[in-house]
Amino acid sequence: MKALQWHGAYKVEVADDIPAPTVTAPGDAVVRVVRSAICGTDLHPYRGEIDSFTPGTVTGHEFTGVVEEVGPDVRHLRPGDRVVASDVIACGTCWNCRRGWHYQCDRVGLFGYDTVVGTTAVAGGHAEYVRVPFADVVLSPIPEDVSDERALLIGDVLSTGYACATGGGVKPGDTVAVVGCGPVGLLAMKAAGILGAATVLAVDPLPARRALAEEHGAVGLAPGPDLVERVRELTGGRGADVVLEAVGTDASLLSALEIVRPRGTVSAAGAHASTAMPMPTGLAFGKELTLRFVVGDPISVREPLMNLVRTGRLDPTFVISHRMPLAEAAEGFRLFDAGLASKVVLIP
Repeated sequence: MKALQWHGAYKVEVADDIPAPTVTAPGDAVVRVVRSAICGTDLHPYRGEIDSFTPGTVTGHEFTGVVEEVGPDVRHLRPGDRVVASDVIACGTCWNCRRGWHYQCDRVGLFGYDTVVGTTAVAGGHAEYVRVPFADVVLSPIPEDVSDERALLIGDVLSTGYACATGGGVKPGDTVAVVGCGPVGLLAMKAAGILGAATVLAVDPLPARRALAEEHGAVGLAPGPDLVERVRELTGGRGADVVLEAVGTDASLLSALEIVRPRGTVSAAGAHASTAMPMPTGLAFGKELTLRFVVGDPISVREPLMNLVRTGRLDPTFVISHRMPLAEAAEGFRLFDAGLASKVVLIP
């Protein structure tokens, strides 16, 4: 089968001789991929930022498809079912899973991400077929009246944006600032609106991203030395009630802490990995801030999100800028990494 493999920093190639996956455990399913997407998280190995990443890894953790085969323990899925996958692989039965904390699962994994998350690598969705462990937990049927593309982003970036907004405790009437207007930030912005935010401030260095946020009702702001003052001007001198941080860098988190009002909340959904950030504890203490980190959990929130998509209250496809054949995936990565694409969808 065809699949995209990582071979080193900025080296991804589509091969057409990858062995097709099979059911290897009783709870597995094999899914024929219909749509997959390139996520910002995929850029970390792409840029060579993860030293332990294994050459030959098939990437991709956002995908929809059709069930081709199921193991004997799969109870809720049958061949022919259209499904969207959670990016997070979880068993559904351990202590953490029973509490809805799937990213903390004893056997957690992430499709196409080697052993960066969990201890067992599972090939990803930038391929024609994928083996899905714990299929009854990881896969969710797509209703007949929802297209594959509209369901696709529930598997990661929509769920993550939604978790960021709910984790921030957004309430009706709030002024919400979003730091980072990539797909997660833009969808966090939409989720904040659904939760009742009165005003959304969209902070991003790229004019195209700010423009897209503005098209959807936000006030676009560029980061810089005057950002704190600009946010104060727009909030009666207070700062944002809630800041949703969707970048994952020390600088973006510091910016979020600076522009949130006293006794406000910063909800960070960016994929943070720094061990060097000098935490401004004086600032956080003096403002009596709440800071929390969130990881999207599609398994827990896919039902309400699917309902929002199905009823037309939320169409996440506005973040998609490019649709490309799987064979052109390397170009999709290049465009996304360069900031020339907001979201790339691959079609096998």
